Amino acid sequence: MGTGLRFYAPRGDAFVVSSVVTIEGNTVELLRKSAFAAIVFSTTALVSNVAFAETIFGALSKAYQFNSSVNSARAAARVTDENVPIAKSALRPTIAGVGNIDYTTRSGGTRTSIATGSFGIALQQTLFDGFQTRNNVAAADAQVKASFENVRNTEQNTLFDAAGAYMDVIRDRRVAVLTEQNLEFLNEQARAARSRLEVGEGTRTDVAQADASRASAVAQLSAARAQVATSSAVYRQVIGEDPGTLRAASPLSKLVPKSLGAAQAIAEAQHPAILASLHLVNAADFQVKSAEGALLPQLTGSARVERSFTETWPASPGAEGTSTSASIGATLNIPIYSGGRTSAVIRQSKETLGQTRIDVDVRRDQVRQAISSAWSAYVAARENVSANRQVVEAAQLALAGVIEERNVGQRTTLDVLNAQADVITAQINLANSERDYVVGSYAILSAMGALNVGRLGLKVAEYKPQEHYKAVKDKWFGLRTPDGR
Repeated sequence: MGTGLRFYAPRGDAFVVSSVVTIEGNTVELLRKSAFAAIVFSTTALVSNVAFAETIFGALSKAYQFNSSVNSARAAARVTDENVPIAKSALRPTIAGVGNIDYTTRSGGTRTSIATGSFGIALQQTLFDGFQTRNNVAAADAQVKASFENVRNTEQNTLFDAAGAYMDVIRDRRVAVLTEQNLEFLNEQARAARSRLEVGEGTRTDVAQADASRASAVAQLSAARAQVATSSAVYRQVIGEDPGTLRAASPLSKLVPKSLGAAQAIAEAQHPAILASLHLVNAADFQVKSAEGALLPQLTGSARVERSFTETWPASPGAEGTSTSASIGATLNIPIYSGGRTSAVIRQSKETLGQTRIDVDVRRDQVRQAISSAWSAYVAARENVSANRQVVEAAQLALAGVIEERNVGQRTTLDVLNAQADVITAQINLANSERDYVVGSYAILSAMGALNVGRLGLKVAEYKPQEHYKAVKDKWFGLRTPDGR
């Protein structure tokens, strides 16, 4: 088995150079030169493919930047950020312009019209609301932290999906090439069976068996090419572009913990799904306190400056004029009974708190199960790679032996076809196990909550949701978003 870099590309990416020239006396020399030119051209093409081949880390970087699910999660976090200034606004003053005008007409003797009105500014300020605003701000802040973890979780799920899509394309292209080679082999076997029948060394049964195997291989090749198209579509959906020439990837063995227990301990401490659920518990706790605050007295201050005027028609000097007034005051509201609504809201918020605590256990159970499954699949795939390589080598040796024995009359065409079927099955199993080995390592990191830009060393700017939060959390006014919209 070779140990160099492997590249799997569609048939259209291959370079074929063919030159047949026949000139009396120079045939051999021209063929030699043509073969040399083909080698040089093929080498140049290979170097070009190496230079432009996509790596798995490059594909992951593109998914991290451009995947729509990731960008949607980031946008959702920015939406959640605004809940903090919304909550803080409850203890900030509200200022409004006020004004009114009345027009009255009196009849009887002399028709008199009177216009009265006022305009001014009114201010209201909540002085005490039973600590509801303080707890609402704390709850909103906890929800923001949960949204940060949701972004991390979406990012790492997308990186895992991208790794799977990348390896699926490599595997499916490889399977398509193998099935195409299998069809070429079976075409040759069908031709050989007919040739032996023509010279009396074979039977019609041999020809029928070879034709049946060839027809089956045609169907397998069609299915393999359809699978390549399917995996390419998934690749495009997750990573954002069509797959080109892809470089073979290696498992992240150095990043995988030494034991299952170590992986579970890391996940317990840092998995974003668990951390998000813990932040939601904190948010629900503050919401209970906020609901209980509705039972406490509410104190509101107000101030008002107003300019009033009166005009009459016909003019009445004693009745006309303007005046300016100012007022300041406070209103104390002591809840006594609200029809049971406040009590129901408090009970409801307590039940929500209990549910969020249960959700933490649910997330922990899910993470533990995911790690156990990923670990088992990774270990099995690692062992399967070694075993399937041995199976491929043994099957190829067996096929060569069966062909030699068939040529001397000790084996039948059916024996050759069965041996070839064993080879192609072993090669496809090897392609699957190599794919599972690589994807399994990513699955472990994803289940641990450790599949991120920093851990993988991706060459891409890391998205930091905290920056938007810091830009908006204390805003008092402004219609534009931090990015200028």
